[in-house]
Amino acid sequence: MEEKNASSLTGFILLAFSDRPQLELVLFVVLLIFYIFTLLGNTTIIALSHLDPHLHTPMYFFLSNLSFLDLCYTTSIVPQLLVNLRGINKSISFGGCVVQLYISLGLGCTECILLGVMAFDRYVAVCRPLHYTEIMPPHLCALMASASWFIGFANSLFQTVLIFLLPLCGRNKLDHFFCEVPALLKLACVDTSMNESEIFFVGVFILLIPVAFIMFSYGGIIRAILRIKSAAGQRKAFGTCGSHLTVVTLFYGTAIYAYLQRNNNYSQDQGKFIALFYTIVTPMINPLIYTLRNKDVKGAVHRITG
Repeated sequence: MEEKNASSLTGFILLAFSDRPQLELVLFVVLLIFYIFTLLGNTTIIALSHLDPHLHTPMYFFLSNLSFLDLCYTTSIVPQLLVNLRGINKSISFGGCVVQLYISLGLGCTECILLGVMAFDRYVAVCRPLHYTEIMPPHLCALMASASWFIGFANSLFQTVLIFLLPLCGRNKLDHFFCEVPALLKLACVDTSMNESEIFFVGVFILLIPVAFIMFSYGGIIRAILRIKSAAGQRKAFGTCGSHLTVVTLFYGTAIYAYLQRNNNYSQDQGKFIALFYTIVTPMINPLIYTLRNKDVKGAVHRITG
């Protein structure tokens, strides 16, 4: 049989949850509600961070970056998924798949790095509070955020090119709800062990190095908090960092499961539900985690709406 390269395909059929048609309506309703809450929650964080002068700090600068990133991340996936869940046509064009992979992977990589940057910000805030504004000036915050976006999308460009250079031999049935690297690798009709090794190596750099940096930062934070004599001061310090640590655990735990394992050990069904969590659930609950116990955000809401 004559091999067909990926470029000869006009599009992909997203099987998603077609093997469980009874779930499609339930998923459509649940995901639509989640998407609306994601839009509202993250837009609120961005608006408050820009409108209230009390929130013009490095912490809320990075948090508004994270909220904007989550908005874009979810929007790159969910609208197409909702259309496929309720429509007869379950396909995505070849160009659409390339763009979706590039944008979603770029945003995911950026979030990995940005969460590490936010851990450094919390480390300075807790361990060097008297020098916080000197160590974290606005231009350095902007540089760190920009570097996170640049590295994330540079890696995504590299990964996207490598994936779509693989011959697919006419295979166009993607057993996933969006164009993601592990699922696309399964369509290749050649040995992908080199690609898997490269993805694993990059995954270690993008995922595990920030995790190690975050753990190191929080080791210093915990030691600093335990030296605080006031119980109220300890609670405030733990509250400042607890939200970020919760987000880190949720995001990295699911992303590491999806990307740091061999393709032949990758359960597609488990992968789909794990991907639902880190692409849809986590962006929705991030604003809740950061605001429910945050007096600064509650105060900003009262000042702006009052």
